[in-house]
Amino acid sequence: MAGHDLLTTMIVLGITFVFAVVSAWLSVRANARFRHHERLPMQWSLAGTVNWTAPRVLALCLVPALGIGVLAVITVLTFLDVRPRPGQESMLLPVTMLMAATFVAIQILHYGLIDRTLNRNRR
Repeated sequence: MAGHDLLTTMIVLGITFVFAVVSAWLSVRANARFRHHERLPMQWSLAGTVNWTAPRVLALCLVPALGIGVLAVITVLTFLDVRPRPGQESMLLPVTMLMAATFVAIQILHYGLIDRTLNRNRR
């Protein structure tokens, strides 16, 4: 296949859009859950102690912003018809879906670690 067909381009755009909606929904839910905290943990040591925190809005928007940025670049490259290496044409959709799923999993993990840390500190 020389370049991408319109269907592939639209599917990549759809994956990016679905990721953005899911990621925003997760962030809105997390913001409601953590609304009583001005700062949230962003990094933990191997011992489980918090190394640094960030303002709540930044903490909840960092992973979605990174994910949307990366997927937006892939979408733009697809629209510009940037061609993959020979033999890798069929990998565009599976890799894009895997990247979107990975960003959602990282976001869920981050919010879960925040919740666990905050609940541990309440005891």
